[in-house]
Amino acid sequence: MRIILLGPPGSGKGTQAQLLVQRYGIVQLSTGEMLRAAVAAGTPVGLKAKEIMASGSLVPDDVVVGIISDRIDQPDAKNGFILDGFPRTVPQAEALDELLKHKHLKLDAVIELRVNESALLSRVETRVAQMRERGEEVRVDDTPEVLTKRLASYRSQTEPLIHYYSERRKLSTIDGMMAIDEVTRAIHRQLLALGAVEPKTHARSAAKAAPAKKAKAGKKSAKKAVKTAKKAAKSAKTTKKTAKKAVKGTKKAAKKTAKKTVKKTAKKTVKKGSKKGPKKVTKKRAKR
Repeated sequence: MRIILLGPPGSGKGTQAQLLVQRYGIVQLSTGEMLRAAVAAGTPVGLKAKEIMASGSLVPDDVVVGIISDRIDQPDAKNGFILDGFPRTVPQAEALDELLKHKHLKLDAVIELRVNESALLSRVETRVAQMRERGEEVRVDDTPEVLTKRLASYRSQTEPLIHYYSERRKLSTIDGMMAIDEVTRAIHRQLLALGAVEPKTHARSAAKAAPAKKAKAGKKSAKKAVKTAKKAAKSAKTTKKTAKKAVKGTKKAAKKTAKKTVKKTAKKTVKKGSKKGPKKVTKKRAKR
């Protein structure tokens, strides 16, 4: 994924760039940082840039493009990148197009964060006034005067890029005055619509959370099953005990009943026999 974020100072480009880096595993490429890194590394392009900067001159576009070319060849930029601070002009945009074409890469999206300039100035004025009330030091570049100059510079140099990328059907405009998370969601929806990201990327965080959730649910189910098994075992033990007791009671009752029956029968027999005996004897004697 290769993205350019456009927008005036204070539009939230830096914040959104960091959120995109975290979400998609891409790198943020700042021209200033890349220049310093190239100079520190002593690359051929970096040495050339060092000489130019030492003389107090602005680094020409071809040198900046050369540094970007070296940077996007590095392994960490394989998944994609967000360009921060470049391009600023139409010639730089044209040079970037040529570079990507040469490397057989394509620019996936150009996201413009559109903001209300008067609202931005009002925000800065309020912030500066509050800082002064608290006795805090106000940064030189964080004043309404400086912001006014930067906005004028953006309109004259960078705004033409909106038309440039719009003609090439690369531009997507988002309301930068929304809350940070709303802007982030809007950017993601736009990237999905452009095919810059796959739908599965949207579910990445959910997919990471799923195993933990599943494991927790499994653990809960297992705990419940153990509890049920223990309850069943206890119930079975109680049933066994009750059955044993019932059998014992039945045997005892049967034994008692049998004993009683035998005794009763014996008594009856004895009684019957004693009655029958004397009558027979009397009859025999009478015959004689």
